[in-house]
Amino acid sequence: MNKQSNSIVADQIGKLVNTADGDLVILHDLSFQIGQGESVAIVGASGSGKSTLLSLLAGLDVPSAGHIQLMEQNLNQLDEDGRARLRGEFVGFVFQSFQLLRHLTALENVMLPLEMSGMGQAQARIAARQWLEKVGLDTRANHFPKTLSGGEQQRVALARAFVNKPAILFADEPTGSLDEVSGNRVIELLFELNRENSSTLVLVTHDPALAARCQRQLTLQGGRLV
Repeated sequence: MNKQSNSIVADQIGKLVNTADGDLVILHDLSFQIGQGESVAIVGASGSGKSTLLSLLAGLDVPSAGHIQLMEQNLNQLDEDGRARLRGEFVGFVFQSFQLLRHLTALENVMLPLEMSGMGQAQARIAARQWLEKVGLDTRANHFPKTLSGGEQQRVALARAFVNKPAILFADEPTGSLDEVSGNRVIELLFELNRENSSTLVLVTHDPALAARCQRQLTLQGGRLV
């Protein structure tokens, strides 16, 4: 796999945090590559550093050592605003807690990233409706999050994550707070949308069945790849 085909390159990255008891090393010397369009699960026991690694790969945090390239751009060379612009252009997110804005309808939540990227309201509304239809929620477009079930809220979050057709989708325990039926529906949507858009999918999960659906797994143990 050549460099140009990689969405993400991690080179000897480490992460430590300062605590009252001294420095705590969370991640140790991790190196790997993730190809464009690949699906990868980050797995490991609680406290192994999975969510920390996801935050570093997405540029939400910076490593204490090593380098990360996202879409061939070195995150270490970008300030916070630069990393935010890069995420806005290339990245979508799905969180366990949905992260929907309560005062916006399902449609308005999905429109938000399009409007933030400069798309006009009318065009954003059309695109958002199309994505709500893709996830089977076109009839719930004008409902607020509090009137939607957990599974429906996560499907709105999926539509919002994919509406700007991101090159990379990061998902942090996307089925962790859902029942089995809703979780399976979200899993099917994740991989269906991943295939249709050729988006790189990187997810953190405790679910062995979800991890097994990915092309590859990165297993963390005590902050190290095993």
